[in-house]
Amino acid sequence: MFIIDLTIRNTAMTLSVQRKTQEEAEAVYQQVLEAIRSGGSSLLELTCDYQVGKKVSVVSSDISAVQLYEKSSTATASGRPPGFFALAE
Repeated sequence: MFIIDLTIRNTAMTLSVQRKTQEEAEAVYQQVLEAIRSGGSSLLELTCDYQVGKKVSVVSSDISAVQLYEKSSTATASGRPPGFFALAE
């Protein structure tokens, strides 16, 4: 399973969707990158393969980062992969 995480401006929480294959995950990753690059405020709707019925909609101008990784059984102790960090207040 492959996970695509979206970090949203001014929000500590990440939004995630999952894809079964690397090709599908890469396609979603590229779709998000293109939405960010366009610079517009289009609405981006993503669905999840793991949780059927899960949908995430976000305004593309609010996305500050996107991350693609493969879910594995060797995740960190916190259950989150390395790569993104959050500043504690």
